[in-house]
Amino acid sequence: MRVHEELRAQGARLSYPALTGFCRRHGIGQEPKVAAGRYTFAAGEEMQHDTSPHTLGLGGKMRRVQTASLVLCHSRMLFFQFYPHFRRFDCKVFLTEAVRYVGGACRVCMIDNTHVVVLHGTGREMVPVPEMATFAERYGFEFRAHEKGNANRSARVERPFDFIEGNFLAGRCFADWEDANAQARDWCDKVNASTRRHLKASPRELFAGERPHLRPLPVWVPPVYRLHQRIVDVEGYVCVDTNRYSVAEAWIGRRVEVRETASAIEVYDGPRQIAAHARIAEPVGHRSTLAEHRRPRGTGTRRREPGLEEESLRTKVPELAEYVQEIKKRSQGRGTLALRRLLRMVNDYPRPALVSTVKMAKQYGLYDLERLERMVLRSIADEYFELDASARRERDDDAER
Repeated sequence: MRVHEELRAQGARLSYPALTGFCRRHGIGQEPKVAAGRYTFAAGEEMQHDTSPHTLGLGGKMRRVQTASLVLCHSRMLFFQFYPHFRRFDCKVFLTEAVRYVGGACRVCMIDNTHVVVLHGTGREMVPVPEMATFAERYGFEFRAHEKGNANRSARVERPFDFIEGNFLAGRCFADWEDANAQARDWCDKVNASTRRHLKASPRELFAGERPHLRPLPVWVPPVYRLHQRIVDVEGYVCVDTNRYSVAEAWIGRRVEVRETASAIEVYDGPRQIAAHARIAEPVGHRSTLAEHRRPRGTGTRRREPGLEEESLRTKVPELAEYVQEIKKRSQGRGTLALRRLLRMVNDYPRPALVSTVKMAKQYGLYDLERLERMVLRSIADEYFELDASARRERDDDAER
């Protein structure tokens, strides 16, 4: 528009559409058009995997979730699932379900340059994380990443995301994650059996010819899990992703191994399983308590039995029972050291003098055993010790003070 204004100011007589048409014909300000390419894939050659964020109606609320999808490039077989977040553990869970759904794996799994799989490098220089490379080797495929900015290379998996959002998610709400993923699997069965006009067949029909070329699954498909080392807390729970799962009280304070799978939390003490819970998919701080781990109603914490020192004091000097209770209240823990010192005083000093002194101390709220012992010694000084005049005078002065 500025060029058109300047040309008109200099006396040129042309319309704005004439100016834009001239620029198009001569390639001014226009990027040259490049013919689109076409990728062809042999049966069992490649599958593509990617994720995309979507808004999902879950449990009466709209949630932002990650949609993970896998497409076989030759037959267009589609499989997708929903996750609250997509980490390396979730990636292995999804790919395991995907290859089990199609009954095998292609030789190559094409991905974008996601940090979930990529250790370093991009495109052809991409090096996968050893953990993910070992996982891929188990099913006979390898990860490859397309070049940066070449989104068309993964168009087989990118295009179905719009199809999922506009057809499957439109007008649908789900009770929970299990319901959402179960409906997604059923919808994949329906879509894969539908005829595509540009293919002149359905993905399921094309898959019949591709399946013999897939890498077969191992005889035993091991479950995907993460290991956590936890110490059972004082309430009898172990924590995984802010959620807490109950364990029997016998394991409180002990170190256990927690195995987190896609659907369960299993707690082990060595090779022995001691608890199993349904896994809470999101880190929401919920508690999962098994019925056998609940304490029966009416059975509170047992009161501690009196210690040996307390029992001896009650037996030898029943008159000191109330004083003993007050000593325990004012001492740390169970008051064992204080009661042990009081018991020594009972064994060492005359009983009448000790009892009378304790009654006097209790009357004035005195529970310092150091001062109590000095009072006992002062009360028995004349009877059991010979004091000279100066010592007796000093004792009397202390008493007056």
